[in-house]
Amino acid sequence: MTFEACAGIVERGDPDRFLAVMAAPVAARRVLFPIYAFNVEVARAPWVTEEPMIAEMRLQWWRDALEEMASGGTVRRHEVTLPLADMVDGDGARALDRLVAARRWDVYKDGFEDAEHFNEYLDATAGELMWQGARALGAVNREDVLRFGRAAGLARYLAAVAALEEKGRVPLLDGRESAIAELAREALNNIARPVPNNAAFLEAWQAEPILRQIAKEPWRVAQGTVGLSPFRAKLRLLRWS
Repeated sequence: MTFEACAGIVERGDPDRFLAVMAAPVAARRVLFPIYAFNVEVARAPWVTEEPMIAEMRLQWWRDALEEMASGGTVRRHEVTLPLADMVDGDGARALDRLVAARRWDVYKDGFEDAEHFNEYLDATAGELMWQGARALGAVNREDVLRFGRAAGLARYLAAVAALEEKGRVPLLDGRESAIAELAREALNNIARPVPNNAAFLEAWQAEPILRQIAKEPWRVAQGTVGLSPFRAKLRLLRWS
């Protein structure tokens, strides 16, 4: 139940964040890998079963684990829970519960209720994840980090739309190309990295060029062809780190 186990989970389940963490200083890796491993485990919980009740139980297990961390009591043994408990304080554990609760949307096939619901989902997942990583590494301006994380999360989300549709989900409120391009343009207004710099921001290394790609060629979202070439992606990560 070690840092190395968390790194392996991220490498297998979230390779882009794995590359970002490996570009960070060693001390930051020990903070970020448990947080990102937690995110991998929670994000995949709704997808490992077709039974909503079982998926809900899996998410509740993580909510109960976070409550144990927040209360300062004995934390259930798991290859992620114990390293995570060493990296987040009570406030962090309670905040991450918001992320788990938001993932309940992934269990079902209903669409988002409205734009507020969609933005709340991005805030609670991508935004909160980035904030807790950045906070654990010393960041203090929550709103700037949440805004940046939400924009980066939108880039990832739009890249996943075609896969979500294949799974029977309704991922967008408005799937017209003009509406998708507008989402990307709005997010570009929030994509500047907060200052001072923080290793948790590295996870957004591809966000800006992907959003620019979508704003220019929104048809890529439906076709599932959003993304950078491996060479361009790695070059950008080198420049960011």
